[in-house]
Amino acid sequence: MTSIIKPTEAELAILQVLWEQGPCTVRQINDLMNNKKEVGYTTTLKLLQIMAGKGIVAVDKSQRTHVYQAVLRQEETQRQLVDQFLETAFGGSAKRLVMQLLGHKTPDQRELDEIKRLISKLEGGEL
Repeated sequence: MTSIIKPTEAELAILQVLWEQGPCTVRQINDLMNNKKEVGYTTTLKLLQIMAGKGIVAVDKSQRTHVYQAVLRQEETQRQLVDQFLETAFGGSAKRLVMQLLGHKTPDQRELDEIKRLISKLEGGEL
């Protein structure tokens, strides 16, 4: 079994850009991150170098401008983080987590429909 890599909050912000945009240069990643929160170019570069060392991202150095891409898959990473959060914050109770989420943020109709479909699948043993 492979060890679980737990990205930091800053690493997750970079991964989110890479998951949404695909392979990017440091400049592209930094520009996109700056749309949400000001981050220095050298900070982004250093984080990417650390992430490459951890095996979180891969870097293509064949061009003058290095291109980074996510190694961790989005769904698998999110599942691992939710599992860890569920255990530590809610004692493993999915019901308590869902009740907390729905009690603080009302989903729109489209999200409610998706939640209902998921519940129907779970009840039917499809997942």
